[in-house]
Amino acid sequence: MQWKARYEEWLQQLPINDPLRVQLSEVQRDKRQLEDCFYKYLEFGTGGMRGIIGPGTNRMNLYTVRKLAAGLASYIEIQGEDAKKRGVVISYDSRKFSREFAEEVAKTIGFRNVKSYVFDSLHPTPLLSFAVRHLGAFAGIMITASHNPPEYNGLKVYGEDGAQLTPNAADVIVSYMDQVDNEINIESRSLEELEAKELLVWIGDEVDKAYLNQLKEIQLSSVEEKSNLSIIFTGLHGTGTPIAKKAFDALCYQNVIYVEEQAVPDPQFTTAPTPNPEETEAFNLAIQYGYRNGAELLLATDPDADRLGIAVKKKDGKYQLLTGNQIGAILIQYILERRQKSGKLPGNGVILKTIVTTELAKAIAEKYGIETVDTLTGFKFIAENIEAINTTNERQFLFGYEESYGFLVSDFVRDKDAIQAAVLVAEAATYYRQQRRSLLDILNSLFNQHGYHKEVTRSIKLEGKDGAEKISRIMDEFRQNTPSALGSLKIRRSEDYQSGDMFDFFTSEICSLTLPKSNVLKYILEDESWICIRPSGTEPKIKFYIGVKAETIKGTEEKLTRLEEDLLNRVTI
Repeated sequence: MQWKARYEEWLQQLPINDPLRVQLSEVQRDKRQLEDCFYKYLEFGTGGMRGIIGPGTNRMNLYTVRKLAAGLASYIEIQGEDAKKRGVVISYDSRKFSREFAEEVAKTIGFRNVKSYVFDSLHPTPLLSFAVRHLGAFAGIMITASHNPPEYNGLKVYGEDGAQLTPNAADVIVSYMDQVDNEINIESRSLEELEAKELLVWIGDEVDKAYLNQLKEIQLSSVEEKSNLSIIFTGLHGTGTPIAKKAFDALCYQNVIYVEEQAVPDPQFTTAPTPNPEETEAFNLAIQYGYRNGAELLLATDPDADRLGIAVKKKDGKYQLLTGNQIGAILIQYILERRQKSGKLPGNGVILKTIVTTELAKAIAEKYGIETVDTLTGFKFIAENIEAINTTNERQFLFGYEESYGFLVSDFVRDKDAIQAAVLVAEAATYYRQQRRSLLDILNSLFNQHGYHKEVTRSIKLEGKDGAEKISRIMDEFRQNTPSALGSLKIRRSEDYQSGDMFDFFTSEICSLTLPKSNVLKYILEDESWICIRPSGTEPKIKFYIGVKAETIKGTEEKLTRLEEDLLNRVTI
């Protein structure tokens, strides 16, 4: 069906007073915008289904939510009555329509007699992941657009292991979604009817209590070892502050100050227009609080509290933000160092990271005799590896992370968990403080031991149908015209995760890659610097990752500059 036909169908079938119909009427003369609203259906990406809120099949609204819920219900039905009774856990963040979308999922799957457990207040992504296994549910849905701008919302879908769906499972659900002829006419039940039939259960604070009990187990320091470390925490108008307060109280941190203006849920993210702890602007208020209170550590979580950013006080009194790669490296060092000193470092331990995450992690792990395993980008692949590790019992999971500020300390959650990371960062800062060292001192020590590693990510935003076509063309151009060198460095080997092939330019050898197929290209250069190119799975962007290593900070900066200039000059938009 062409986009014009979809548009006409929606306009005819939407109730006369439906706000989406009103919005369509307001833009009926803007053919370009209408086409973008209807030229395709929202797709599953790295983090599920995510898009701009508004009318149309390519937007987040009640009807596209219903369509996904119907596809999930069909998937659960074929698993049998037990799967329907185990049901789906549903959580939601502070974004516009998140509560409404959560209830719409429950109403849609409830019509098919699939039970739902819905949090009675907004809750973070890691609590959803935890709740799926804690309640023995068959699946989970998190309503969130993570760190995207305010005009976005989305859904993440989880399996019974508490991890985001792998591509194979997602494909099955998509196949059922494709069988839905008309998303506007999908039937649902009222919340009152679902409650009466015990197909809807509201979750109170019992899951929080169980989560906090598990959180206490990740500590590597005793209560007596903890000092009065001064911490500023902000949840950036999202879900992080309530559970963070409970966590820091439970773990006896007495000097945590919360950014009051950003503790209030706000779908417009009024004081943090870009609610992303990767961005310096997201820390503006926290830094002001830090100066006023003399805080040593600033912590920020994104709206669904699965990503953590930190800033550390320098000797000159100013704050330095650390990258996700640097935070993960410090946490790996702390975990392995403390476990070794306590005699609890397993010989079969394993660190999991993505292919675009710093190689410093591997160097630190090797020093302690610990294996590092790479996965594709997306925490669902780390979770998939955790499940495999636990199934065979041949290895022990110690830590998992990705460069985009996602960390997991213990696998009672199967997605990145900013609350776990926040309390362990605070513990590490306390531990090293007692040695008169800061987290920056630890980072510099790691660089001195393993070489200076530096990474950058550059994105080009290309929106709409034209943008998607441009992204596809850029990927094709790099595939068909692989450069022999970048930034004056020869390419040693190329890895094409779509074809599944690795080619060694020095030996002309071709090998098969072991990771699943994905639209990703990676180049490893002669000095072990690397470049990775991939379309974003959550935003209309193409992303370029660059990682280098040198003996000095200046050396890394020079390499990065040369590589970035050469790489981006090859991109034709």
